[in-house]
Amino acid sequence: MDTALGTSGVDALRSRVVDLGPLDFIPLGQGRAYVVGDRTIAVFRQRDGRLFAADNQCPHRGGPLADGIVGAGKVICPLHAWKYDLETGCCLGEEATLQTYLVRAVNGHIMVAIEE
Repeated sequence: MDTALGTSGVDALRSRVVDLGPLDFIPLGQGRAYVVGDRTIAVFRQRDGRLFAADNQCPHRGGPLADGIVGAGKVICPLHAWKYDLETGCCLGEEATLQTYLVRAVNGHIMVAIEE
């Protein structure tokens, strides 16, 4: 199951892959929040179809990032406009980071790797 996301070796041993449901549940250019265990993960589907996944809560003031503006591999928090790079989780212009997750579309479903 881990090979569907391209994980291998030690990384695959520390991760589990979770099926979040149909890809079509996230319209192009938007994000959706998913509860996975004790985490809430935001999955973003850019207009070009690329997927990104990160913690849903902005470290600044807890803004719901799934409700933010997404594009060019970035998301802007809807509360105070902090901008995060969704590849790295780094905030642009501030000292904050998000946990990011490996995410892929597999057979029309959103599959995300969660570290144990």
